[in-house]
Amino acid sequence: MSFEYNKLRGRIREKFATQEEFAIALGMSTVALSSKLNGHTFFTQPQIKKACELLSIEPGEVSDYFFIQKVQKTELK
Repeated sequence: MSFEYNKLRGRIREKFATQEEFAIALGMSTVALSSKLNGHTFFTQPQIKKACELLSIEPGEVSDYFFIQKVQKTELK
């Protein structure tokens, strides 16, 4: 299962301008953040909690930023 992080990426740009600045505030490397945003690894619960605090994401909005399933495109034959 993979998740879509476009809304999260937008919020990161709004609040921190760059993913690098956000990664530093979150306490991880830019490589680790990129891996999570590209679906190679998952955010942990503590990382999600801290990200929400840093990005001013309300508890009721968490799923909109972290748990939107990526839709797989299929080719018609």
